[in-house]
Amino acid sequence: MTKVKKAVIPAAGLGTRVLPASKAMPKEMLTIVDKPAIQYIVEEAVESGIEDILIITNRGKTVIEDHFDRSFELESKLLSSKKEKAYEEIKKISQMANIYYIRQKETKGLGHAVYCAKSFVGDDPFAVLYGDDIIINKNNKPACLQLCEAYDKYNLGVVGIKEVSDEQILSYSSLKVSKIEDKIYKVLDMIEKPTPDKVLSNFSILGRCVLDKNIFDLLENLPAGKNGEIQLTDAMAAITKTTGMIGVNYDGIRYDIGNKLEILKAIVEIGLDHVEIGKEFNNYLKNKFL
Repeated sequence: MTKVKKAVIPAAGLGTRVLPASKAMPKEMLTIVDKPAIQYIVEEAVESGIEDILIITNRGKTVIEDHFDRSFELESKLLSSKKEKAYEEIKKISQMANIYYIRQKETKGLGHAVYCAKSFVGDDPFAVLYGDDIIINKNNKPACLQLCEAYDKYNLGVVGIKEVSDEQILSYSSLKVSKIEDKIYKVLDMIEKPTPDKVLSNFSILGRCVLDKNIFDLLENLPAGKNGEIQLTDAMAAITKTTGMIGVNYDGIRYDIGNKLEILKAIVEIGLDHVEIGKEFNNYLKNKFL
């Protein structure tokens, strides 16, 4: 297994793109079929060999902590009702990994959120799984594991990348890359939310990266970027100009759960593969729309 054993999940965003649903409920807890979005992300980390997970939260998101905690009253009720399968499923949620929490007291961007993990990370390499992004890969390795293995092989920071449309690239990051092997690239530069004349390519970072402790020195001294926030992309751009980074065009379908349409896509596509209701849901859609 990979030597990357720690992960950070930034989940402190305000969720303004999915209001009013996120007014009282963190967007990370929005349900995708029968699980909150953040559980899919934690499961991906665990399936990638991660043992210790730090979730960055803020005020109003204690429900995330409650979800991954034991619920003795519920477990007792399930056992007394002879619902052993549901009992095992609920208990497993609290046993997946060592999960820790810290609050980002100011919403100052992804870079600032990652900087909050400095003490947790120590000298170890760590994965960052963006709290907005569910990545499903039914037939292969989890996306996070694909990045961790690239980190082990090249001993460089790694970003998960995908090609996006000309329109999308202006709202994401844009990377200058050079191909090394199938689905693996050397990242030579990157820019956050480029103007049309600054686009480096249509490759963008989508949802995952693996970093080491050197990122914290860069973040500590980084001036605010777009929207007055500390941008993780700006810190990683500095790394690309020295040692370089690796880009992995990972296998998997990414859903942005900060986007209403993407949430609907996730519900439909994950629902169609669900072991309990997938077949019935498929029949419903056929009868309803075909």
